[in-house]
Amino acid sequence: MPIDARRALAAEPRTGEISWTAKDVQLYHLGIGAGADPDKDDPATDPDELRYTLESRLHVLPSFATVAGSGAPGVIGGLSVPGVDVELAKVLHGGQSLRIHRPIPAEGAATATHRLVAVHDKGKAAVLVLRTDVADAAGPLWTADARIFVRGEGGWGGDRGPSTRLDPPAGGPDRTVERPVRPDQALLYRLSGDRNPLHADPEFARLAGFDRPILHGLCTYGITLKAVVDTLLGGEVTRVRSYTARFAGVVYPGETLRVRMWRRAGSVQVVVSAVERGDAPVLADTVVEYG
Repeated sequence: MPIDARRALAAEPRTGEISWTAKDVQLYHLGIGAGADPDKDDPATDPDELRYTLESRLHVLPSFATVAGSGAPGVIGGLSVPGVDVELAKVLHGGQSLRIHRPIPAEGAATATHRLVAVHDKGKAAVLVLRTDVADAAGPLWTADARIFVRGEGGWGGDRGPSTRLDPPAGGPDRTVERPVRPDQALLYRLSGDRNPLHADPEFARLAGFDRPILHGLCTYGITLKAVVDTLLGGEVTRVRSYTARFAGVVYPGETLRVRMWRRAGSVQVVVSAVERGDAPVLADTVVEYG
């Protein structure tokens, strides 16, 4: 069996030093559409957008943690664990969770510790949960869990794992916004570290079963968090405490995301769909907790 769950879970954690600069933060923000808010008359110079793009007033969106200094190795990094030997074309990023312990500085250095914390048997697929804990000299900064979906590698009789499905939101959303995805969005986003050819190479995308390259799930993840922060949290990035999402479907560059938000006490439940494909699901079971 290409996945040896016992060996993978017994593997020693991997620890490394990471660092990032304001330029890395700016590039990430541009990669998720900052400076191009369709609701602004002149987004490139709008003060609300400049907090994401101008170094003198830079605020760090918490989802930057997923790319900071390659601190969260994501799909490709998760496949380098001992006991895991699978084809990249069978792999998708199934979901992402993030807990923020302190506001992320615009520049920093930290220690990142990666370990596989779960291997779930979903029958026709396996799900690997890769956890990354990041701390600097002052203490913990964030904890990120990447759920990695491997097609065709289930069925060995292992634990199915907990359900992450939420009840559908009741009533109409409190807010709905639409966010266009640039045709070159994946090419820009991949400069923040995820070079999986699925997001750039048409031939590889076809091998993986797609008509053309798809957008990174974590790019949609970032676009969605920015929409919630800007729309319901007054642009205050430090209010975000945690953020979790399940990647329910693909996004193709050039499409439009419809982001529906239901405000709860201390949290926002979110559903994201692709407008041009009849509101095809994109993000589900998505919650932003805030303070």
